[in-house]
Amino acid sequence: MRLLAFETATHHLSVALWQDGELLERNEVLPNGGGERLLPWVHELLAQASISLQQLDGIAFGAGPGGFTGLRLACGVTQGLAFGLDIPVVPVSTLQAMASASGELFVWACLDARMNEIYCASYTVAADVVTELIAPVCTGCAVSPAPTGEGCVGVGDGFASYGEDLRARKSDLMRVMPELYPTAAAVARIAAPILARGEGIIASAAQPIYVRNNVAMTTVERLARGGTK
Repeated sequence: MRLLAFETATHHLSVALWQDGELLERNEVLPNGGGERLLPWVHELLAQASISLQQLDGIAFGAGPGGFTGLRLACGVTQGLAFGLDIPVVPVSTLQAMASASGELFVWACLDARMNEIYCASYTVAADVVTELIAPVCTGCAVSPAPTGEGCVGVGDGFASYGEDLRARKSDLMRVMPELYPTAAAVARIAAPILARGEGIIASAAQPIYVRNNVAMTTVERLARGGTK
């Protein structure tokens, strides 16, 4: 089975190719834009694997939560390619991909959502099976839902921006990995068994997972979520 994957929810853009369990990936940190990199990376990976677009069985993408522009980019490129090839797509949660990429068993994934908020969720990880414990939410870091139980590892740049507040929510974290970001390789690993089960969706049904509905908040709303003026 051959699967292409995109992850552009953060400034760490990546594209991966899954081929019968083997992974190839291209990635780069691009603070501004980077959409022009994706298709050249796709062609590089296909050439490296000596296959064509027409030999793909599906396409996966990091659906969010994350930056609005990045989520639309990954979804749009996925839809365009999948529609033209008439193959299914698999949306994968960005936070779920972070949990998979961490290599840890019990994960609290937190991404900086700006405006004094984080995107967060919690998972257990066993091989390529990532089980959701707390569904993704966008919330103030001082009032965010925290997982219960021992052995939890915090991952994501939410801990770089709001580590003190997050540790106050769960003081028994084993450690934190603030440098960890979601990757297309992790997206592909999660999506591969889903695609193999025939559970992909049609391209037109693919949508980003925004979580946050409001892109701007009043001071009162920020304070209510544990933020500051």
